[in-house]
Amino acid sequence: MFEIDMKKPCRIHFIGIGGISMSALAQVLADAGFRVSGSDRQESELTRRLTSQGITVLYGHRRSNITADLDVMVYTSAIHPDNPEYQAAVELQIPILSRAQLLGQIMKSYPTSIAVSGTHGKTSTTSMISDILMHAQADPTLLVGGILSSIGGNLRIGHSEYFVTEACEYTNSFLSFFPTVGLILNIEEDHLDFFKDLDDIRHSFREFAALIPAHGCLIINYDIPDLDYITSACKGKVITYTNRVGITEADYYPTTISYDKMARPTFTLKGPAGQETEYTLHVPGAHNVANAIAAIALADYQDIPSSISKQALSDFNGTDRRFQYKGTLGGITIVDDYAHHPTEIRMALTAARNMSHKRLWCVFQPHTYTRTQAFLEEFAEALSLADMVVLPDIYAAREVNESGISSDHLRQALENRGTAAYYFPTFDEVENFLLENCTTGDLLITMGAGDVVKIGENLLGI
Repeated sequence: MFEIDMKKPCRIHFIGIGGISMSALAQVLADAGFRVSGSDRQESELTRRLTSQGITVLYGHRRSNITADLDVMVYTSAIHPDNPEYQAAVELQIPILSRAQLLGQIMKSYPTSIAVSGTHGKTSTTSMISDILMHAQADPTLLVGGILSSIGGNLRIGHSEYFVTEACEYTNSFLSFFPTVGLILNIEEDHLDFFKDLDDIRHSFREFAALIPAHGCLIINYDIPDLDYITSACKGKVITYTNRVGITEADYYPTTISYDKMARPTFTLKGPAGQETEYTLHVPGAHNVANAIAAIALADYQDIPSSISKQALSDFNGTDRRFQYKGTLGGITIVDDYAHHPTEIRMALTAARNMSHKRLWCVFQPHTYTRTQAFLEEFAEALSLADMVVLPDIYAAREVNESGISSDHLRQALENRGTAAYYFPTFDEVENFLLENCTTGDLLITMGAGDVVKIGENLLGI
């Protein structure tokens, strides 16, 4: 396999350079002196940013984009072997790396590489860690899966020992990484278009734990079932945490948790040395208590004073599409959340129910046909925490609907549980229905990993 040497910049080309992760990696390498080019199907804000930084971006995937002077080509999982640029690289015998392989090799260049994994909570936890490191003036390089306001995007290029990234389990991407510190936030069924079952997923996380070197550390949620199966593979130190009050078996656990009227928590955390510190968050929900404790454990491991972690977490206002307040229209509060897994939905709606409101509306856009089919009843159970549920069509993402599943099947499952549910194929129909039926004092949350955020923004005219 071709090895990237950050001290010896070379000529590199990205197929799909406009993706949020690929564009970030391109900028990291360009900053290090690499000669970077890439292609994408169409122009976007991200590609324009790359062009403004002197990176060559070509539109359309063509064989002519691949030239013999390339040292290496990088592709995403969305690119298949029949792609003309991929084929040209093979014919010219140009070394080829996947996005995950490239990211893993970049991590090798940093003495402290931190990888945040888990079925959910990765972006929020990575963002919290990022803000703590910046408050500590650690000058980290950061790759976040969402837009973090404190860095004005999803990427920050630092010049210290610290490199922080999310580590996604889908297609086993994270097994190409080289973390010195790994976090595992939770392990649940998801991405069943790739994994066979939960045991298969757990095996991958065990393999991720095995990547941690003897001088490194694994920070892991104590509440993961059969924890020893995962941690026994780790060669380094293991630190456990929980967001459940009084679970003294964990290294970090809260002794008290309370919430204000916006569901924002204050909690007292007890650490492994017996120290107790009170933290207040300005992002809602018990799940963010768990995310924050994981970030605090990481900060403690890096010898960052608790006073810095406390201030950073108090200042943290979340990332885009993570229970993000969008605005108020006619006395109706509109929030948006990225939740697309039953557990995430349950956490977001539980937080919403703890906020002051008259009725709780949820506009949920299911994400992918396979996930909708696999978790139909679980989706219905989680969504039933809302008073009213409105469903547009399923967001297909990378899939073709081979099963015939639809949002109307989810509507039926909700109605079987006694929850008022409505299905409208288009966003226009959803928006008209909401305008006619939402009233002053209602809380409306748009939810899903697709483009459902547009509904709230259209209503607000933003």
